[in-house]
Amino acid sequence: MSRPACATIHTDALQHNLAEVRRRAPSSRVMAVVKADGYGHGLERVAQALAAADAFGVASIADAERIRATGSSKPIVLLSGFFEPEDLRLIRRLGLDTVVHDESQLEMLEADPDPSPLRLWVKFDSGMHRLGFPLDKARAVVERVHALGRPGPAPVWMTHFARSDEFDAPATAEQIRRFDAALAGIPGERSLSNSAAVLGWPQASRDWVRVGGALYGLSVVAGRSGADFGLQPAMSLSSRLIAINEVQAGEAVGYGGTWRAPATTRLGIAAIGYGDGYPRHAPSGTPVLIHGRPARIAGRVSMDLLAIDLADHPEARVGDAVLLWGPGLPVEAVAEAAGTIGYELTCGITRRVRFIEA
Repeated sequence: MSRPACATIHTDALQHNLAEVRRRAPSSRVMAVVKADGYGHGLERVAQALAAADAFGVASIADAERIRATGSSKPIVLLSGFFEPEDLRLIRRLGLDTVVHDESQLEMLEADPDPSPLRLWVKFDSGMHRLGFPLDKARAVVERVHALGRPGPAPVWMTHFARSDEFDAPATAEQIRRFDAALAGIPGERSLSNSAAVLGWPQASRDWVRVGGALYGLSVVAGRSGADFGLQPAMSLSSRLIAINEVQAGEAVGYGGTWRAPATTRLGIAAIGYGDGYPRHAPSGTPVLIHGRPARIAGRVSMDLLAIDLADHPEARVGDAVLLWGPGLPVEAVAEAAGTIGYELTCGITRRVRFIEA
């Protein structure tokens, strides 16, 4: 029998979440961001489930090639842009849009001898300070883009938010103000919002929203899960108990002996660990579900195995299913315990986990 660690991908949840994004941003087109192998859910699977999106966003040309191999002719935007002149040939062959965010990219475009169309998404830095042209050079950049003289769709002007997951912080409102002021009077479509902005900053939803985590039912808003925003988890991570042991009061469990049994305790051993992508730093007490009811992990997560305190589950038997996250147990709860975010957990599931589609 194959290893019981399993990631179930709920394609109906992906479609529900896309509909929820459209409800929240009814005047915007939706770019479904499918980078990092569809946030760990499987790129081709996600692209097919989200075929109703208006475009896909990827981080690499290789990801775009995989989507095109499925037969999709949907617009695909290369979010980090191109890195060398040869990339432009591949971008044209695959029919991709590309982000332009740096002087070096503008220079490559100005030196490019191929006059065929390219759709550009021009990125400005309104406060993230990661990628993008400075806003005080916005009008000069716009002039250079227009001077390229290539036919085809007009450029899209875009920016990215640094703190849109903080709904009461002024930083996002200030980024919106700066962007609007710098691009005032310049025609063309705008794209500002990421997932958190769609959820908490409706005034930022312009012509396009670029949505990643929300499509997978994920939230990065502190103390809130995707379900709090009407989203459904698109991944359930589960395994099974492969052993049940009894340990005596005071006995240490696992590497380093970091957890001691408070009384004579039944411990279940589940076939999952950090080799499968479950977070190694999840501490004792991190929740799991058995028979739909909470239990807690005990001791350190090892590469292949996880110990679970069965004190509240006298009925548990070898072979019983263990839900690590999914419906009823938000991935955000596990991420909070492990000191990270749900995005990292779903992206980190390894290929030895069996993926199935529901």
